[in-house]
Amino acid sequence: MPSPRTVRPGLAELTERLGILYGGDYNPEQWTPEIWAEDARLMQDAGVNLASVGIFSWASLEPEPGRFTFGWLEQVIDLLADHGVAIDLATPTASPPPWLGHRWPDTLPVTAEGVRLGWGSRNHYCPSSPVYRERSRLIVAELLRRFGDHPAVAMWHVGNEYGTPCYCDQCAVGFRGWLQARYQDLDALNAAWGTAFWSQRYSEWAEIIPPRQAPYLINPSQQLDFHRFVSDLLLEGYLEQRSMIIDANPLVPVTTNLMRFYWGADYRTWAPHLDVIADDVYPDPNDPRSIVEASLTSDLMRSLGHTDDGQRGWMLLEQAAGAVNWRGHNVAKSVRRTRLESLRAIGRGAGGSCYFQWRASTAGTERFHAALVPHAGEDSDRWRAHLAHGQELKALSPAVQDEEVTAEVAMIFDWDSWWAAEEPAVPSNRLKPLEQLQAWYTPLWRAGVTADIVASTADLSGYRVVLAPTAYLLTDDATANLQNFVAAGGTLVLGPFSGVADSNGHVRRGRFPVDLTDVIGASGEQWLPLPDAHEVVVTSELLGDGPVRVWSEQLRAEGAEIIATFAGWPVDGLPAVVRNDYQQGTAWYLATLPEDAWLAQLITAVLDEAGVRPVLAELPDQVEAVRRGELVFVINHKVEDVVVTVPGRWRDLLTDTLVGDQLELPGEDVAVLRPIDGGEE
Repeated sequence: MPSPRTVRPGLAELTERLGILYGGDYNPEQWTPEIWAEDARLMQDAGVNLASVGIFSWASLEPEPGRFTFGWLEQVIDLLADHGVAIDLATPTASPPPWLGHRWPDTLPVTAEGVRLGWGSRNHYCPSSPVYRERSRLIVAELLRRFGDHPAVAMWHVGNEYGTPCYCDQCAVGFRGWLQARYQDLDALNAAWGTAFWSQRYSEWAEIIPPRQAPYLINPSQQLDFHRFVSDLLLEGYLEQRSMIIDANPLVPVTTNLMRFYWGADYRTWAPHLDVIADDVYPDPNDPRSIVEASLTSDLMRSLGHTDDGQRGWMLLEQAAGAVNWRGHNVAKSVRRTRLESLRAIGRGAGGSCYFQWRASTAGTERFHAALVPHAGEDSDRWRAHLAHGQELKALSPAVQDEEVTAEVAMIFDWDSWWAAEEPAVPSNRLKPLEQLQAWYTPLWRAGVTADIVASTADLSGYRVVLAPTAYLLTDDATANLQNFVAAGGTLVLGPFSGVADSNGHVRRGRFPVDLTDVIGASGEQWLPLPDAHEVVVTSELLGDGPVRVWSEQLRAEGAEIIATFAGWPVDGLPAVVRNDYQQGTAWYLATLPEDAWLAQLITAVLDEAGVRPVLAELPDQVEAVRRGELVFVINHKVEDVVVTVPGRWRDLLTDTLVGDQLELPGEDVAVLRPIDGGEE
């Protein structure tokens, strides 16, 4: 992959010019010019300063091959600019017009089962298709010719939610080329894939195909490399358009919208090529877990923006202003929760809070998806709430402009390891890496301890504590990185089923976690998923007793202190949790999945020992606290009022009121506290 340019305009330049970014996806092709004029006025009233335009407009911009109709788009851009709204201009290549698939069927994607998909929805393209790529370049070139130097275009938005895999013959050719670049020759590939198993040895490159539907299980190393290939293939398509945009105007940042912890693309390989880290998040108001998961996602996005020179920043590019259309039961958010979720993102470092979409559609599959301007129009409580929030963000903007979120705790999460650990034919399909990450993150969230989400090979020297809930696949460099972190004085907590596989997904030989047994002062010889019919608990003088689930390991202490012991078949009496002093640091190892309360006690003990302190002590249940520079965001997710202890003297920037020691926070409300020095009243 090409290297990103070292100096590129980004979020800092946008927020310095515009303030906190506020607005959303705007689809003027769905509306008449009279509505355009109304929308421009309403955006100005609400303090909207950024509109994402053109994301799904390919058929409106090019209704027939080679016939371009850009007049309407130019009219809309000029109209919004006259009302103080900057443009995030999209390349519309995520949803080709029907004419593309009709005239060139090979541009349509093929599933692993061999089914060629049709048009009539979106994302109906093969990312390897030469015709799709050529037609994409043509429409982008025309957009750049018309709008490449337009002063209202503040950012370019390439495609939309990249993630479409394809298993067609064109992708097979691309996969072979990717493999040849990675392995150089077939002997190396056969070794990396372990093709001596099941007579899978390849004798020529043409025999290699994507992991299509087969009579039984697919080679896991082949699957792992296909995941990597798809991520790189999609990135290649993004980079192709990005390069065109930069060549036309190097002064405008370029991005695309990511999708939380998305299975289909390794966002760490994408992040260096995004001038602005932008994310789409849609927490389910009917699922209490989504509260914590949304904060975890914010921390991931902020962490993706880390560079050697500091933080590049991130923004929330899409969220719902109320109900969505695609859940089976679309529970709406209150206007208070909609505001809360926006401010929560700002608290966790976001420089923008935007929505899908600006005006509610009346036709199409998203006609019941909420919007900043609802179907009821201006005469609605929801519109009035969005109007007020826009002005609120405008007032808050100067205070957060140069403030950053910093963390003393890091959590390890690698896409390679996630992919490899969820292949079939592992000891248990219940040991889910993302679920483990969320389980370990939850005690941090409840305690008000901020975490960065980083790669196993990241620079860990700035952290006191590193949590690795499950590090199934560790490269040699990653193993050495964790070892060096502990040796230099850090605290590592390593979860079960870690240090198992190498970069090809092959099981490492030796007692596990391989090459980290000296660090944890213990080693294991077999993994023992727990039977549903038997209750197993852990007993501990330090932490008390607690039930465990799903997983156990046959572990042997080799110098480590045994913190907890299993009680129950098949691991009765064996170590469950160990702690070991290694050179200047400390390592903990968990050989099971404790229930939530017991896990929280363990993580609290680790943080206390390492000297990590929460933003605020004794937070009430469902109250979140995060520090952004000198500001403390306190967020009450309950519908009931709470009282939060906030020692000292503060000013709530949202209400412009003084707070001392006790903060009375209404249900679904947020306070942004700035400490008061001795002379301020």
